[in-house]
Amino acid sequence: MPSQFASSFSCSGMIVNVLERTIRGGTLHAHAGKISAIDYDDKHYDTFLLPGYVDAHVHIESSMLVPSEFARMAVVHGTVGTVSDPHEIANVLGIDGVRYMVENAKHVNFKINFGAPSCVPATTFETAGAVVTAEDIRELFEKDGLRYLSEMMNFPGVLFRDETVMEKIRIAHELKRPVDGHAPGLRGDDAAKYISAGISTDHECFTLEEALDKVKHGMKILIREGSAAKNYEALHSLITSHTAQTMFCSDDKHPNDLAVSHLDEIVRRSVQKGHDVLNVLQCASVNPVLHYGLDIGLMRVGNAADFIEVDNLRDFRTLRTFINGECVAEGGKSRIERITARLVNNFHCSPKQASDFHIPVEEGTTAVTVRVIEALDGQLITNEIHETLQTSNDGLQSDTQRDILKMTVVNRYTDAAPALCFIKNFGLKRGAIASCVGHDSHNIIAVGTSDDALAAAVNAIIKAEGGIAVVDGESIDVLPLPVAGIMTNEDGYAVGEAYSRIDAKAKALGSSLHAPFMSLSFMALLVIPDLKLSDKGLFSGQKFAFTPLFV
Repeated sequence: MPSQFASSFSCSGMIVNVLERTIRGGTLHAHAGKISAIDYDDKHYDTFLLPGYVDAHVHIESSMLVPSEFARMAVVHGTVGTVSDPHEIANVLGIDGVRYMVENAKHVNFKINFGAPSCVPATTFETAGAVVTAEDIRELFEKDGLRYLSEMMNFPGVLFRDETVMEKIRIAHELKRPVDGHAPGLRGDDAAKYISAGISTDHECFTLEEALDKVKHGMKILIREGSAAKNYEALHSLITSHTAQTMFCSDDKHPNDLAVSHLDEIVRRSVQKGHDVLNVLQCASVNPVLHYGLDIGLMRVGNAADFIEVDNLRDFRTLRTFINGECVAEGGKSRIERITARLVNNFHCSPKQASDFHIPVEEGTTAVTVRVIEALDGQLITNEIHETLQTSNDGLQSDTQRDILKMTVVNRYTDAAPALCFIKNFGLKRGAIASCVGHDSHNIIAVGTSDDALAAAVNAIIKAEGGIAVVDGESIDVLPLPVAGIMTNEDGYAVGEAYSRIDAKAKALGSSLHAPFMSLSFMALLVIPDLKLSDKGLFSGQKFAFTPLFV
């Protein structure tokens, strides 16, 4: 991280001391990157000084930006640090990918705290580009200084005390690293058993009852508002009822959304809903710093001078952001300079033909009943539903009138036959969309109205060696993602604008989803129930096993 600390400066305003739960006028003094003194004068000031926000769980890769670009955009919204799980790039490149993220982040004055990915690959039921072993995790802790064990998505492995899973947790405990959780829908005895393994957080609760069940057993709950997954409305009462056990996170944030807001939006909404401002800021700043033991200042003398200046405690418009005493954002503009990040990738598959996406049926069959993924807007979970499709000489095809569309996952790491199924609620009336951001293995995932459109969209991703694409007739639009096939090293604001354009084109095909590409990216995430598709086939999250397409 650059060491361009201001030698000394002072900043006056209403000082919001979250730890002591006071708001008083005064002047904060900083020297050599740390707070040297705070003088209270009890005057009234028009602006407020408060701890910077900390995103308690985010995959920076999902912003499609390298860490240095993510930082440039996040500081504008008052974010000074993150708890970041690099398992997206780890699934593509292993620990070399993790080290790529760490190295890139060092070039900017922003406090990204990376964890060691616990589940690479996320399951054995898909093809990833790498494997992260228990020995790799120990190395990342001891040699690279990573701060925590990232989300333990293999909750069945924890429940059944799988030897490999438990060894990773044991290493984290031995080295006194917190262990993050990921257990959507887990309740009762199963939740208690999962937590008893020493797993401390969960960001996947989708009902208040589930969250309270986990809180009862000592777990801390992260309220998530990302580009696709949102549980704020279900869980925000925890801000008041269980302040000390609650944090805020975005998890996955697309670049166009990051250009508009980050955790400042959650803070603003929470205060407008009537939650006490000090409770809100405790969740947004203090709790993640204390839970993870982060080197992020909390406006105490001797702390790093990491704080923000806002206009008021209603709108929370960030006027200035300071990290280590350096002003890194002012007046809605980032002061972090762009760097040129190197390109790394792992992409080895050949173009596909429309016939590769053909789903045959027995001769003479006029209709078949199939399992269909029911996508839910704003949720990572899906439902399994059964629908009857008419057959033709071309086998099974998308039914746009009933919004039952063909979906595929194509292995990007080697040549293999595409996996195929059907999905509901994407709403496309023509064309196809495709992406190489397919959690967590990042194979190519696409939804289309015809086999020709699917092939065109998939091949656009293959040609670019990563990206997102929209096919509308002869028109093919691609946003290339040349860093591991899931990120770009281009300017974050320009990427946000490009993403907005391609997102609008996807919606012009008929999709009513809030974030069709973000929703698409989770349709291959097998550890989130219920029905998903990997490059190896249709998968039931409830049974944690493959399941046939035909009922």
